[in-house]
Amino acid sequence: MGSMRPRRGYLMLLALVFGSVFLTVLGALSSFVLTENRVQTVDTSSDRGFALAEAGLEYYRWFLAHYPTDLTNGTGASGPYTVPYEDPEGGVTGSFTLDIDGNQSCGQITSIDIESTGTPEENANAARTLTARYARPTVALYSYIINGTVWAGPDRVINGPYHSNGGIRMDGTANAPVTSSLSSWLCTATFGCSPNSTRAGVWGDGPNQTLWSYPTPQVDFAAIAANFGALKATAQASGRYFPSRSPNNSLAAGYRVTFNGNGTYTVRAVTDTYSTLSIPINDPSETSEKNDYTRIRSQSSASTYTLPANCGLLYFEDDVWLEGTIDTKVTLVAANIVNSGVAPRIILRDDVTYTTQDGTAGLTAIAEGDVLIGPDSPYNMTLNGIFIAQTGAFGRNLYRNVNNSCYSSYEPRGTLTILGTTVSNKRTGTQWQNACGDYGGYEHRIDSYDRNLATDPPPFTPAVSPTYQFVDWREG
Repeated sequence: MGSMRPRRGYLMLLALVFGSVFLTVLGALSSFVLTENRVQTVDTSSDRGFALAEAGLEYYRWFLAHYPTDLTNGTGASGPYTVPYEDPEGGVTGSFTLDIDGNQSCGQITSIDIESTGTPEENANAARTLTARYARPTVALYSYIINGTVWAGPDRVINGPYHSNGGIRMDGTANAPVTSSLSSWLCTATFGCSPNSTRAGVWGDGPNQTLWSYPTPQVDFAAIAANFGALKATAQASGRYFPSRSPNNSLAAGYRVTFNGNGTYTVRAVTDTYSTLSIPINDPSETSEKNDYTRIRSQSSASTYTLPANCGLLYFEDDVWLEGTIDTKVTLVAANIVNSGVAPRIILRDDVTYTTQDGTAGLTAIAEGDVLIGPDSPYNMTLNGIFIAQTGAFGRNLYRNVNNSCYSSYEPRGTLTILGTTVSNKRTGTQWQNACGDYGGYEHRIDSYDRNLATDPPPFTPAVSPTYQFVDWREG
């Protein structure tokens, strides 16, 4: 037999097969590497575009810090404005383009919207756009700001930051930060402690206690106080001013204001009120019945006005009974700078709501004195707005007889829902424990801050910081 010898054709076939496999794998690998390199290049360019857009925002924040009213980038001409961005080591790496728009009310800039588009030098298709609103942060960032010690009961549901310059007993459900400016405070019987005991700045039986923080810096009530003189002058010049009807601060006079949901509001002069026995919200001892003059007995005929298009500011030098539906941004003030010792109130006698919840409607109601929910308020009540009791308290008095029985038509109430912000110089109260049987006031209370008003509140909403900053920031 002859010897076995490999066939040359067979070896060549193997070489071709393995060579093809090798070339295929090499080609696929090379394609993968090139694709990944392109993706990496695109990602790097996109990241650079984002960084350039951020640089544009920071640049104009710096510019406004030096030239607070200049919305033209120092050119005096309308934008957009393209600014090259130079790396000290690598030369020009791209540019950012700025569109700047100032929001105005009553002739004053309230906030500035800045759109910054960053474009890398190597790839114009990798441009990224960021938008931000530059303004002073206002009280609208909070659900509650209180200047005194407070007790949030177990029925409460609070969605939004809750702050007190005093101590806080939190038995309710808070789904956002709860902050007190005190490290400790003396809890007395009026806050459910018997005997009196020293408690932490925030304490209680409420859940989500990881959100509690104390002590934290105070909110300066003197700094956030409205300048009523300036507001009155602005209302007289650009908004609308209603003079005092009661020079001697008669409790039987003021104005009833009804918003009509169509850009108008109706005003009636309140000429007389009923006297209703009550315990004021800041007498938690529940012993000092006083006459409450918050129920309207008589009023004049109605006059309807159109809200000023460019200055939604209404100034009343008297008590105001407030209700209705609002479809634009408006600030209502009840204050008296003529008669010393006079502090007009705002009485919420019915629902206050918005036509839409998209941010186009908003209310800031500022009372020099109290903001009160009237005795004849709805059983289930809805309040939309920022309510500020500058020297007084926000709440609802307790309406009962001296013998502890209740007025059946006024007590108790069902659910109070507030969308917005409550600012109160004194302790708030919309429910009374162990009154009228189990409780007086509203059995259930739901509070949520308004995200839309937090970034775009009505004009002259008090600021909590003098420093302008980005209050809203997003891509696109």
